[in-house]
Amino acid sequence: MNDLEEGSALRLDFGKLSQAAACGGLIPVAVQDADSGQVLLVAYTNEAAFRAALAARRLILWSTSRNELWEKGRTSGDTFDLVEVRVNCEQNSLLYRVRARRGGICHTRGADGRPRTTCFYRRLNLDTGTLDMVEP
Repeated sequence: MNDLEEGSALRLDFGKLSQAAACGGLIPVAVQDADSGQVLLVAYTNEAAFRAALAARRLILWSTSRNELWEKGRTSGDTFDLVEVRVNCEQNSLLYRVRARRGGICHTRGADGRPRTTCFYRRLNLDTGTLDMVEP
């Protein structure tokens, strides 16, 4: 078990934006299920990933950890169609509304062994400061 991804201790990565900034020319993207409205993940895009996503109508982002295009599902088969793109008021972040073709969105797996349907599967317990699982 990976304690960061499965544990109950809160260990926020406050350095993530510095890592993203080192990639140059990125904006955040909230990814939402087009049917349920559930927030699936928050990631980044650059101009190349944005144009690739629009052309393919698939969920394509920029991987800040690998510093390369990240086409969701290329290796796992868990792919998503890009249904709609929304732009915020200052044009410095995006909302991608997607629909799963197959599988879940998260690289982690639930108790059933399948990819989780959202990356937001834990909730901060405001009384104890620990993380509780909220996935079904």
